[in-house]
Amino acid sequence: MAKKEETPNMVEQFAEFKELKNIDKTTMISVLEESFRNVLAKMFGTDENLDVILNPDKGDVQIFQNLQVVPDGEVTDPNTQIALSDARADNDPDAEVGEEHTKEIIFEKFGRRAILNLRQTLQSKILDLQKEAIYNKFKDLEGDLVSGEVYQTWSKETLLLDVDKNELILPKSESIPGDYFRKGETVRAVIANVDNKNNNPKITVSRTNENFLRRLFELEVPEIHDGLINIRAVARIPGERAKIAVESYDDRIDPVGACVGVKGSRIHGIVRELRNENIDVINFTANPSLFIQRALSPAKISSIRLDEEEKKAEVFLRPEEVSLAIGKNGLNIKLASMLTGYTIDVYRDSEENLEEDIYLDEFKDEIDGWVIDALKNIGFVTAKSVLNAPREMLIEKADLEESTVDNIIAILKAEFED
Repeated sequence: MAKKEETPNMVEQFAEFKELKNIDKTTMISVLEESFRNVLAKMFGTDENLDVILNPDKGDVQIFQNLQVVPDGEVTDPNTQIALSDARADNDPDAEVGEEHTKEIIFEKFGRRAILNLRQTLQSKILDLQKEAIYNKFKDLEGDLVSGEVYQTWSKETLLLDVDKNELILPKSESIPGDYFRKGETVRAVIANVDNKNNNPKITVSRTNENFLRRLFELEVPEIHDGLINIRAVARIPGERAKIAVESYDDRIDPVGACVGVKGSRIHGIVRELRNENIDVINFTANPSLFIQRALSPAKISSIRLDEEEKKAEVFLRPEEVSLAIGKNGLNIKLASMLTGYTIDVYRDSEENLEEDIYLDEFKDEIDGWVIDALKNIGFVTAKSVLNAPREMLIEKADLEESTVDNIIAILKAEFED
């Protein structure tokens, strides 16, 4: 009696697995049938003449063997043939030679070894299916934020478990300097890489990846999550400093203000998560000269020379601004280069250029603000940088009228002549 209950129990166990691992009904039936067929093929030499009918909802399995009826005494392969008298004795009194006889197989009658083989085959296929499901799930989530509970920490990596007890590996190289985790602590990271070598899914997560910073901003700033503000570029030196360039698709929204929040309320949480990593938020612009100027903030630039083909920029500054542009340990200029994609070289303005030079903003009473912005956008920030530039360049690159450029030059010359 116990043997007869084995097969239904296995079906029920599989149904339970389906519920826990979200395996669809079609796949469940397919795996069950394949498992039965594998075991039956070993027992009968073939499964081609077998019908396996599964009803996982009720938890039953029926197996039928289709045999060719042959005259008594002429059976050469009992797995594909049946004697006429045996067929008629097996609930088929009208059987005739040459016809097909269907015989039901009671799997439990083959004993515990057959049932054990079926269970092992089923478990193996379930495990493979589970691994494949985990790989497919997390492969689609690469770059997304995930949380896990610290299960164990070693010298080179930390093992996290998510809510479904899936293993997430956080290597030491992907941890922020200063990260220290205690068992049971919840840690956030992004899914950096998912591979399936030898059908063994490995999910690697990261807290140094630039996507980690992006996802944290999406979490803290509703305007980014809703698509009103877009993160155009991110540069990070984990644990030290980061720069992020944002733009708004709504003129009424200040993207920098929205990201920082009132009194820094939004950015403070991100800074704490990043172990007090300083974050500079700047307005993105498609104008490379202006973008570089903003990226080098808080330094004030006198002028810029760009080689857009080689992606190089020569930046000229007053001596007192050079250290600000470079930053502590060179972090500011390194991050600015990473953010803009330009190799940036910093130069001190010559004494000749520095003599009595004046920032263009000082001329707002005489020159319209939009004109000054147009000049600054092409890398000219001081009066002498404008005067030293070719007139045709000012007209073409700043997109100004000839009369406007002549008027600017006259105003600036007059200032130095006085």
